[in-house]
Amino acid sequence: MSTLGYILFFTFLGSLVSLLGGVALLYKKDIAIRLSGLLSAFAAGTLLGTAFFDLLPEALRNEADPASILTWTLVGILSFFLLERFISWFHHHHEHFEESTKPVGPLIILGDSIHNFIDGAAIAVTFLINPSLGMITTLAIGAHEIPQEIGDFGLLLKMGYSRKKVFWYNILSAGAAFIGAILAYLIGPSIISSLPALLAITAGFFIYIASSDLIPEIHSWGTKKLAITESFLLIFGVTIIGILVHVLE
Repeated sequence: MSTLGYILFFTFLGSLVSLLGGVALLYKKDIAIRLSGLLSAFAAGTLLGTAFFDLLPEALRNEADPASILTWTLVGILSFFLLERFISWFHHHHEHFEESTKPVGPLIILGDSIHNFIDGAAIAVTFLINPSLGMITTLAIGAHEIPQEIGDFGLLLKMGYSRKKVFWYNILSAGAAFIGAILAYLIGPSIISSLPALLAITAGFFIYIASSDLIPEIHSWGTKKLAITESFLLIFGVTIIGILVHVLE
């Protein structure tokens, strides 16, 4: 299979896995919500493991200046912070001034589409470096997207969207991952020298998502009874990525 074939296949696989959480919410709401916190813990572990065991070491192997890689990692963290900040501000701005209509549904879909676009680009960039790196990145992306899709589906249902509309809006949103993947593949050959920086930026995205979105969610929703299980799943997520990196290499 060609590199583009691998990229498209694993982008499809990542999108399919991520939609499973949302679809489960449509038909098995109680189970999906109960599993969301546990999945968030595992996803946080896989993201951190992928960033520190795979993306950053690969970037450092292809870049003579470690300080440059650390700088680009920080750029990734700050970029995702600003992106989320903008979407959050726009969301609350409309909630405040248009309390009766609350037109945040399109913003949720837009935000999810941007996120999917970045995920697709990350899969493509990592496959251009190394197929095993791309596979591990797909695993991490799929894992963290499941609890996110549960949240997105839940918000849209709460706002009055029908199950059918919620499903198809998220299918269309998932298409943004393919746009990101194809675009990254097409411009890849012209930015070979920049790939270490792109890997570092991707690592920054993963670190930010795990530390800012998922871990605080675990702390806020986790009960004492689940604390040990969630902690174990986070560490298990890190460990399983470490093992996969070793085996695939």
